[in-house]
Amino acid sequence: MSSIILFEDIFVVDKLDPDGKKFDKVTRIEARSQNCDMFMHLDVNTEIYPMHVGDKFTMALAHTLNLDGTPDTGYFTPGRKTLADKYEYVMHGKLYKISDDASGKGLKAELYVSYGGLLMLLRGEASHVAHFELDQRIFLLMRKL
Repeated sequence: MSSIILFEDIFVVDKLDPDGKKFDKVTRIEARSQNCDMFMHLDVNTEIYPMHVGDKFTMALAHTLNLDGTPDTGYFTPGRKTLADKYEYVMHGKLYKISDDASGKGLKAELYVSYGGLLMLLRGEASHVAHFELDQRIFLLMRKL
């Protein structure tokens, strides 16, 4: 299972819409992880998955939802158990930009992923995101704690 999940940590929501509200049904959350000290901006459809300042949630990034690690076909098969069964909110997207920043303490990296127009920025130590590749298809999975 751990080979399916490329990154996982517990995050706490610090701010909602830090640059102001842009869309009615979407909120940009600003969150920081507890274990890996990662910073994240994430657009969430809050009409179906409401988020509030102080919410604590686990967030995972995976290359497939199949528990055996096989690539995802893009088709839903009713009754089949998947990684998504363990989470409440799932999005599928594409990693479109990776950047490195050597200024300051240690090497930092940023991942930019688009989930059908809902964007994610994940920033932190390069060692936590070194195994990601440009144009990689990624599932984001969230569950409130």
